[in-house]
Amino acid sequence: MNIVVSLLFSFFLRHAVARGGQRCTSLTSASGFENDSYAGSARHLFVENQSHARIDVARGYMTNSELEKAVKEFGQRCSHISTIYSIGKSVNGFPLWVIEISDKPGKEEPEPAFKFVGNVHGDEPVGRELLLILANWICDNYMRDPLVKLIVENVHLHILPSMNPDGFSLRRRGNANGIDLNRDFPDQFLPWNDDEDARQPETKAIMGWLREIHFTASASLHGGALVANYPWDGTQDKRRNYYACPDDGTFRFLASVYSQSHYNMSLSKEFEGGITNGAFWYPIYGGMQDWNYIYGGCFELTLEISDNKWPNAEELPTIWEYNKMSVLNLVASLVKKGVHGRVFSSDSGRPLPGLITVKGINYTVKAGSVFSDYHRLLVPGERYEVMAAVPGYKSKATNIWLEEEAMTVDFILDPEITSEGTLLRSMCDCNCGSKSRLFWEEYFLGVHFEVYLVLIVFLAFLCFLLRRRIKFNLLKHGQSPKRLVSI
Repeated sequence: MNIVVSLLFSFFLRHAVARGGQRCTSLTSASGFENDSYAGSARHLFVENQSHARIDVARGYMTNSELEKAVKEFGQRCSHISTIYSIGKSVNGFPLWVIEISDKPGKEEPEPAFKFVGNVHGDEPVGRELLLILANWICDNYMRDPLVKLIVENVHLHILPSMNPDGFSLRRRGNANGIDLNRDFPDQFLPWNDDEDARQPETKAIMGWLREIHFTASASLHGGALVANYPWDGTQDKRRNYYACPDDGTFRFLASVYSQSHYNMSLSKEFEGGITNGAFWYPIYGGMQDWNYIYGGCFELTLEISDNKWPNAEELPTIWEYNKMSVLNLVASLVKKGVHGRVFSSDSGRPLPGLITVKGINYTVKAGSVFSDYHRLLVPGERYEVMAAVPGYKSKATNIWLEEEAMTVDFILDPEITSEGTLLRSMCDCNCGSKSRLFWEEYFLGVHFEVYLVLIVFLAFLCFLLRRRIKFNLLKHGQSPKRLVSI
């Protein structure tokens, strides 16, 4: 009987898939394993030498309590460039701890933000270990490594080592309720999945996190394969085929940044270049990666960083060395590549919450709410038409040739003017009351035409001086562009 059970157990291990197990929305079984309705098209993984019943595969890995202690100790040891916070709790009440690393941690700046998420699946713990190693490595090498210094001083890096601490404790894929968290997000092809109140606590924590922080890009770390996966993860007809998102070229570029920097990911014989479109590999629905891109305005990759889901803990330092340059180069690409800038009003000089679009790409990037900074990731070596738009202001567009280095383009938008010659936004932008606006409108319309004309000329001259001052300040206090253009 024991032999039969062992053989059955080995069979399920052999047919487990990295992103997947079961593709539908049914719960994980009590044993922690799922049936695989797409096993024929998914990656077949290695067969472990010993079953979970004979050896604790988590031996040598941090327990949740040890992870919490390590995060807090890191926060104390590296407080000069980090802060610690929680985005919520798991089903069983364990805090979802996040490490933020920056030269000004906890303070909002006109810089891109990047997040790493580990341990989405409870039985894929390599990511949670590597993310703690990453944080400590950055702390130890901040003043010695130019790449690390670039990241700390120009990016706000947020690290969530474990999204699913309960699943890790239970040694199973799903959370404490048996739900696969990477099938629990609202999905573009499943409108019935849009009820946020029906989501798991861990899922809602991620969703709330993206409402608070405007992330430019992110990556989740998984195990069971060796490949950088990018959107879309699902298809409209539910069939397995390549399904490209609007930023397919940019995602392929970002995935290649990771793969080419890895020790051997790009040498894969199964995935060309070590990257894959998720739907082409096998379609899933309710995934975190697609939700980030659609609803969070965040470019996310799903990184499969180890063929073995539970490698011996002694192998973790080697796996870190294989992935070290990949994680660093991926984060650094936020400031080394793409188009960056801010959006201003020409009449007041204040930041505007602009919308950035690129001709030919059906995707909008929102500027930050405080500094109105935008960070648009694009494939280098190509020509683009970039446009900024704000309601009540005249949109502006510019053609750029994006070289290998990043480029900064600041937009200075003029208010719309009505047919009567009054500014459409200048009065309401002062946060004045409606009575005050009415008073000024009646006053200006009631004066003599010549006086009115002199005032217009005078205001135009002031705008000219103000725009020159804005451009001077932008050049003086620019972030880190290789080239600066004000439009």
